[in-house]
Amino acid sequence: MTSFSPRPEPSEVARVTSEAAQLLEVLWGRAPTAPVSASQLRVLFILEHHEGINLRTLADALGSTPPSTSRLCDRLQAVGYVERAVSSTSRRELRLYLSRRGSSFLAELRERREHALESVLAQMPAAKRTALLQGLEAFCAAAAAQLQEDDGTDARTA
Repeated sequence: MTSFSPRPEPSEVARVTSEAAQLLEVLWGRAPTAPVSASQLRVLFILEHHEGINLRTLADALGSTPPSTSRLCDRLQAVGYVERAVSSTSRRELRLYLSRRGSSFLAELRERREHALESVLAQMPAAKRTALLQGLEAFCAAAAAQLQEDDGTDARTA
């Protein structure tokens, strides 16, 4: 068991958080994501939060090129997880949406992942689970605020 100072530096917390994220990836890796790859899964998560996004914006979010992103979406559309629709403002532009089947897939995946986490969390003392929950809630709020701030900065400079 590692002992931490009562006022840990952000770098110390970042190191442990990074280690926890890696362990989460291993735990989550046990929950199969077939028939989608990790890249396709990222597309589904982005579409879930940005309904009607266009291909170029999706490619930028993925750090990819539009042709590569289009191929990812082709495969996701083929399994019924993504729908494409012509934009109401430009008939040349396509909008991407998560289908009902895609939403169901993500819900089932989250359920499997949460089940994997529950078995680990059940091994922790209740007080530590409470502290973890409070810390994660604060982390999520801070991360969301920073992402929102970053998005606002991008919009002003674009």
